[in-house]
Amino acid sequence: MGCCKVSAQELVDIAHRLVGSGKGLLAMDESNGTCDKRFVAAGIPQTEETRRAWRELIVTTPGLGENISGAILYDETIRQRKKDGTPFVTVLADAGIIIGIKVDTGAKSLAGHPGEKVTEGLDGLRARLQEYFQMGARFAKWRAVISPQDGHPSRGCIDANAHALARYAALCQEAGLVPIVEPEVLMGGNHTIERCGEVTEETLRSVFSHLVAQRVMLEGMVLKPNMLLPGLTCPKQEDVDAVATATVKCLLRVVPAAVPGIAFLSGGQSGELASARLNAMNLMAKSTMQRLPWSLTFSFARAIQQPALEIWRGQDRNISVAQDALAHRARCDMAALHGEYTAAMERL
Repeated sequence: MGCCKVSAQELVDIAHRLVGSGKGLLAMDESNGTCDKRFVAAGIPQTEETRRAWRELIVTTPGLGENISGAILYDETIRQRKKDGTPFVTVLADAGIIIGIKVDTGAKSLAGHPGEKVTEGLDGLRARLQEYFQMGARFAKWRAVISPQDGHPSRGCIDANAHALARYAALCQEAGLVPIVEPEVLMGGNHTIERCGEVTEETLRSVFSHLVAQRVMLEGMVLKPNMLLPGLTCPKQEDVDAVATATVKCLLRVVPAAVPGIAFLSGGQSGELASARLNAMNLMAKSTMQRLPWSLTFSFARAIQQPALEIWRGQDRNISVAQDALAHRARCDMAALHGEYTAAMERL
């Protein structure tokens, strides 16, 4: 793996702390543009200071470390501080939360493939990873987006994104960071759950083929996939158990047992649905007939943050109630890791 800042065993240990501790990941790595769009919808001014204040609300939520093992930050976020000057990375570390960082530079149009995208950011990545390691990061994230609509995806698109994910993952491990590998089959559109399954399986097969080719140590990485879902405008919307069954069956076919854990993205699901679907999968994992080789956890963004954002709306007087809402969603998601989530928790 080249000159690594930490040993292979330390990478394995970090990966297990992230996904095998009975907790989940908080994705708070929205780019400034994405964060500002959400602020517009909530009537919040779009400034660096309001972004900083929102992120301070998140990282200072009481008891956050009881449910969250790692937090994925954005470049601006990892450099920010509380109003009193305390770095966010210090606040998170003091709560027992491992620091992560988003390192891709976004999905761009893929040449020769109209309507398809490839994620960029490999240029200069080695140096950026070294800087983030010095700043306290111990894992990273790279997201590829795959559309199952309009005759897509092409094999060229899948392989281009899989290759980039593998190159990124190898560079992460060289730098002493656990890579989170995120190939997301998007929810938008009218595709069926069966079509989502076909595309997800083909994508994951390519991803793991490229990871092996780039000599990525599978024991020292985390997979962050989509759940198998019908498109948002598909006439047939599947129930929770159908989603759980289809998702687990697909992953069992393509994800090597060496991978320590799978941390699902929420991908636009509501917080309640994301919790219920993850709970159903972990209930399956508890059965003697469906033992899984890896842990199933969460790496949610909006599914944890959105209720708090709608309460906060940029007002200091709403911070405490907003933090309660964020902590509640994190508790629901942690319960789902143990197959203990119920709809009754939403009424507490």
